[in-house]
Formats: sequence, structure tokens, C-alpha cells
Amino acid sequence: MCTGRVDLSFILRAFSNGLDGVIIAGCLLGECHYITGGNYGTLSMTHLFKKLMAHVGLNPERLRLEWISASEGMRFAEVMNDFSRSLKDLGPIGKGEGIDENDLRFKLEAVKNLIPYIKLVERERLRVRFETVEEYDEFFNSDEGERLFQELIADKLEISQIMAFLRERPLSTGEISEKLGTDPSEVSKHMNSSSRQGLVNFDESQKRFVPA
Repeated sequence: MCTGRVDLSFILRAFSNGLDGVIIAGCLLGECHYITGGNYGTLSMTHLFKKLMAHVGLNPERLRLEWISASEGMRFAEVMNDFSRSLKDLGPIGKGEGIDENDLRFKLEAVKNLIPYIKLVERERLRVRFETVEEYDEFFNSDEGERLFQELIADKLEISQIMAFLRERPLSTGEISEKLGTDPSEVSKHMNSSSRQGLVNFDESQKRFVPA
């Protein structure tokens, strides 16, 4: 299967099922067997998913992309062994990052709920085409790449996480802040916005937010 067929939801499903890491191995850039250049799209998508992982508190190194030709059996074995060792060092997913098991489930659910939007944004605003891995690395790690991620995805991802947490139980601003690992002022901003949109209400009796 062409790596261009690998969807964001495939990777997310693997992590949601408790896998500690995902590795994607594809043909070398410029040597796509299907003449579609699908591996370029995969490179862009992998960078984006790593940003999503970092934003919800997961180590991006749990996702790895390697270019390996069909004749490189020895290198394939070396890469897999190296990745296996890396995952052992990272520890079980969530636990290695200090994330509660239930909180991890809600964080991944939040990403899942946002995937249709993320795919649209990726296609319309974040899709780039360079010739080398280094150029992709430079773009996604640049101030411009980070600005676009923050502008288009970060806030919506935080709100999606908040809604996932609130569907479990009512929470205060401080409790939400602790779960997200972000400043309470940022949470307050999101709650005010979500309240105006009719997504949440503040329950005076509990002094906590609840889904509308």
C-alpha cells in the first residue's frame, strides 16, 4: 500500500488501541511506485500529527517515518530494532508522559473528533510540496509553520479536549487547566468563547462548567 494512503485516523486508531508507537515505512522520496508522490503527502501529514501529539502531551517520537526501499532488508531490521529500543525508553503510552489513563483516552477522543476539520485545513492551508526532507522539517519547525498550527488548529484542539473532559463530569477552570497543562487564563478564554457559542454552561450550584 502506498504511504499516501495512510490517514491521520489510522495513526490515531493505533494509539487509541494502546500501541506505544507507530512506524510508517515507505519508498524513497522521488521513487513512488504509484507515480503519485504519495510519500510527500505522508511526510507532511506526519509532521502535522507530531504537532498534534505534542499539543496533547504525547511524545512525538512515538511516531516515526522512514524511507526504506524494498531491497534494504537489513536496514529495515535495524530501523525496527532501533524504534523498539526507543519505545522501551519512552515507556507505555501515556504513562511515560505522566498522563492519567482516562485523561489520555479523552485527549485522543478530542483529536478524533477534530480529524475531519484537520484534514480540511491541511488540504486548504497547510499542504506544501518541497523536494527534500530537510525542507519539510524547516517549514513545520519554522515560526510560520507554528503560527499556522496555532491559528488554525491549536485553539480548536484545546476546546475539543475540554468538551471531551466535560462529557465525563463537570469541571472548574482550575481542574481543566490541570488536565490540559495550560494556564488558567487560557482556559477562561476558551470557556468564555464556548459559552457564547452555546457549547457549555456554568453550573452555579457546583461552581463548575457542564456541557450545554
